[in-house]
Amino acid sequence: MKTEQNNPREQPQTRIQAIRKQTARSLKCKTEDNESPVLRFSPTAWAKLLYFKDKSDNEVGGFAVTLAGDLLFVQDFVTVKQEVTGISVKFDDAAVGDFFDAQVDLGRKPEQFARIWLHTHPGDSPEPSMTDEETFGRVFGNCQWALMFVVAQNSKTYARLSFNVGPGCQVLIPVEVDYSRDFGPSDHLLWDAEYEANVRAGAWLSVPSGEGRGAESIGDDFGKYSLPSDFITELERMEPADRRFIFDELADRPDLWDDEESEVMFL
Repeated sequence: MKTEQNNPREQPQTRIQAIRKQTARSLKCKTEDNESPVLRFSPTAWAKLLYFKDKSDNEVGGFAVTLAGDLLFVQDFVTVKQEVTGISVKFDDAAVGDFFDAQVDLGRKPEQFARIWLHTHPGDSPEPSMTDEETFGRVFGNCQWALMFVVAQNSKTYARLSFNVGPGCQVLIPVEVDYSRDFGPSDHLLWDAEYEANVRAGAWLSVPSGEGRGAESIGDDFGKYSLPSDFITELERMEPADRRFIFDELADRPDLWDDEESEVMFL
């Protein structure tokens, strides 16, 4: 009697479709016939994310709060205390813990508030940077599943769903704004207050361990400071427009140049 065997030469597209269907089922996604998971935003959550994106030329990050029965539907975008630059976001660990505690007190499970990382890019490319990839792997790598989402200045998006159990898999998924959901008016006053309370612009130059961080010392000797070690690599990975943005920002910082040595920049 013949038995069916898996074809080792099964087309990659078939395997991808199978992964997408299983993903949709496991995340309780509201998708047609469970064909493919979609990251969906409520209009209010999307408006808030874009509003924060346009508040400055720095990145900004936060967590998605989703419905218990629809884990890829973002009903709110919530920030925590963080230090941001044009190429990075650093969350305050204590603030993240407080946010998680508050969500649990509201009766939510971690899969509703601690699995989808949302952040913005000030340039025109939503592709994750090397720092994004390292952060996603380090912070979310032990979760059963997690999702990294990036929105660029031109509103282009990137969403990648990662499963970290069994053989594991990662799949890019589409992004939509679900206008079929009820939504209220934008609350700019409340959003401004949240931004001011949580988002602090940091210096691009970092202090080596052991050096003082006093404001008066920062301008004394830029030779003691350095850009992140992967900065050059990051520049090479950027789109030309994004790279120009970085150079324009540096050009606007005359304090980074040594006037006495023919405008040599300390890196």
